[in-house]
Amino acid sequence: MGESFEGTRTEVLVVGAGPTGLLLAAILTKLGIDVVIVDGKSGPTRESRALVLQARTMEILDQLDMVDPVLAETVTATAASPGFERTSFGRVPIGRIGANVSPFPGLHVLEQSRTERILLDQLERLGGTVLWNHRLAGLAVHGTGDTAVEASVDGPDGFVRIAATYCVGADGASSLVRKLHGILFEGITNEHTFYVSDAHGVTGLEPDAVNIRFGTDDFLITFPMAPGGHDRLLGTIRLSEVNESVTEDAARVKLSQVFGVDYDVASWFSTYRISHRVAARFRAGPVFLAGDAGHVHSPVGAQGMNTGLLDAHNLAFTLAAVLRKRAEVSALDRYEAERRPVALRLVSTTDRAFGIVTGTSPLSRFVRRRASRVIVPIIVGVVPRLPGASRLFEYLSQTRIHYWMSAEARSTGRRGRVVGRRLPWTGTNFDVLRSLDWQVHFYGAVDRRDAVRILSALRLPFHSFPTVGASRLSAGRFYLVRPDGFVAAEATGDEAITIFRKALADHGVRRARHAEVDTVSG
Repeated sequence: MGESFEGTRTEVLVVGAGPTGLLLAAILTKLGIDVVIVDGKSGPTRESRALVLQARTMEILDQLDMVDPVLAETVTATAASPGFERTSFGRVPIGRIGANVSPFPGLHVLEQSRTERILLDQLERLGGTVLWNHRLAGLAVHGTGDTAVEASVDGPDGFVRIAATYCVGADGASSLVRKLHGILFEGITNEHTFYVSDAHGVTGLEPDAVNIRFGTDDFLITFPMAPGGHDRLLGTIRLSEVNESVTEDAARVKLSQVFGVDYDVASWFSTYRISHRVAARFRAGPVFLAGDAGHVHSPVGAQGMNTGLLDAHNLAFTLAAVLRKRAEVSALDRYEAERRPVALRLVSTTDRAFGIVTGTSPLSRFVRRRASRVIVPIIVGVVPRLPGASRLFEYLSQTRIHYWMSAEARSTGRRGRVVGRRLPWTGTNFDVLRSLDWQVHFYGAVDRRDAVRILSALRLPFHSFPTVGASRLSAGRFYLVRPDGFVAAEATGDEAITIFRKALADHGVRRARHAEVDTVSG
């Protein structure tokens, strides 16, 4: 990144240095792409609502060699404790349920401000930097090419111009990038107000767990921040007047009276309204939207920041491949096709869940007051013992996301158990993903003649593993794995060359750069 902005030319301009923009810039920099990232703020966020890093996000950070500083600061909640008002219904051991699904089971609690600081450190370690106090003022698109995007940025020394091949708007729910391109932000803003309190000396909660408490009219979810009763409290309260503001005193009274939760002091307290919105498009020519610029929803499920980070991870590899002429420009169409449906499903799911916990209809109130006290205790007792309990963790952790890998697959409407999903973890097969490249995997006793034949034809790195572990992978099958860790295709040895060549073509891949055989034990 250049020190002077006037007349700067770059390959990718990233607008917004929140978690999504920072991760995108870090990955692109790691892949050798020239990036300029600008933000109107003076530095990283200090107060934030986003708290949880899900297992899939941790896997991504591990792939990028960025997970150690995160692990050093996170508090891992290995259980969820649902309940009604003052009563806890027990603990659901989400860490144990996810133990065979991911190397990072549980919920990793780390507030957004610290996540941003770590990602900024990683970006700077890679040689990048953020231009703080540089606010986007205008954005024009001139067809395609090296200077397809021209941005006007207001900095400390006045207005400067940045020309880029691509621009990514990661500038939050009020995205100027989105507005300048006239992209609709479709959805609603909920009438209810959420409060969030960074509380110390908290009592009345199940320790070291995510507490989820329903009330007849109110709702509370808490996250452990540190030992000794330091918790983040998020909730809604029903006030007598619709326009009445939610104060900390009012929230504390409700917390104590309804949920039996008290605390000594709060570092800070704030309120906000919840929106459920998705951008009508995630791409407009050379301009893309990622993170909150493309989708916002309620904090129920702790998915928001993670979804933005997964946007960045998905988009970065394709941008790098196209810019380095390893993939056709048409490959960029996959970003919206893959990530927008994820956002739509997530917003729909969290909207329904939010409706249950805040709705005023007789049915919603009945579910909270009566049904939750009957059904939820049964679920708490039964779910951990069910054979398919790990699927619940997969949905929560975003390790079960599915993308259509071809038009033919989409036309069938049948989602595969492995293809189109993140590579199932066997316990030993994730380290090789750090190469950040296309690769072929085989599980079981490999016929070296098959391996050499496939390697010679595709010229991709090849890795064999002796076992599938407890995963959904099948022994005796070859798998084509994308740089982002998703499985693009699977085949027998006889079919692999034909099927994998088609999958690579479907992804717009021009050709592989190198090949090697690496037999991995595990």
